[in-house]
Amino acid sequence: MKTEKPRTKRQKIRGIQAALESHRRFDFDYIPFGTYTIPDADFCYHQTGLDAFCTGGIRVGLWLLAPLFLKVAYGLRVVGRKNWKALRGKGAICVTNHISFMDTLFARAAIGQFRGFYTMSPLNNKKGIGGWFMRHAGMWPFSPNLTATKHLLQEMEARLAEGKIVHFYPEQALWTNYQKPRPMKNGAFYYAVKYNVPVLPAFFTFRKDKYGHMRRVVVRLLPPVYADESLPRPARVAKLKADAEAAWRECYENTYGVPLEYLPDRRQKRETP
Repeated sequence: MKTEKPRTKRQKIRGIQAALESHRRFDFDYIPFGTYTIPDADFCYHQTGLDAFCTGGIRVGLWLLAPLFLKVAYGLRVVGRKNWKALRGKGAICVTNHISFMDTLFARAAIGQFRGFYTMSPLNNKKGIGGWFMRHAGMWPFSPNLTATKHLLQEMEARLAEGKIVHFYPEQALWTNYQKPRPMKNGAFYYAVKYNVPVLPAFFTFRKDKYGHMRRVVVRLLPPVYADESLPRPARVAKLKADAEAAWRECYENTYGVPLEYLPDRRQKRETP
């Protein structure tokens, strides 16, 4: 009797992603979260004093060391910088696909170590030294706490007015080594309309080696998309999202040379009476 070989971790992940894709659960986070704390009303989004000094030191360290690490580990390069320059130093929302534990570093390489701020789920507000480092590297956790959310939005508005770029993962879930673009959520585009700033779509493409590891990563900065001011706000948000999704899709198809197709839809259809 032939026994099946146990599946590797990477094979298991591919199986999970395939099952989620076929059931159109693109926003499901299958990776367990570590220990975290939900930001409360006293959470400090605007850093001053020693916190600001630590943040500056971490950003300088990343500016010096991250390019070498990314080049050696991933062969990373950035294309489309003219689209970043097209912002002319004004604030913007940046949206990228979420494919690696390290892909915030990919985004930093494209939009600048000193210009970007990075939103994240409250479940990513880790405890310990890792969480401290993330928060002092310009990462902002959302929160169900209304006061904390108010402080976050005040900081976001102020930074955008200064010409900073606020980064979102609009798919709202990490799928490691997944090459296809997934549908986006409204959040990033709601804030782009709210604060009257453009959206800078960027798409990470890569090749895989024989072990399935990510190699030859390219950060592709795409042309900024702007809201249609003639539309009512909900339609403005929807169109902005649709334009960004179309940019991702075109980038994927041009880069990999295949049409964007998902696995057959295996969701159960409700019978109509």
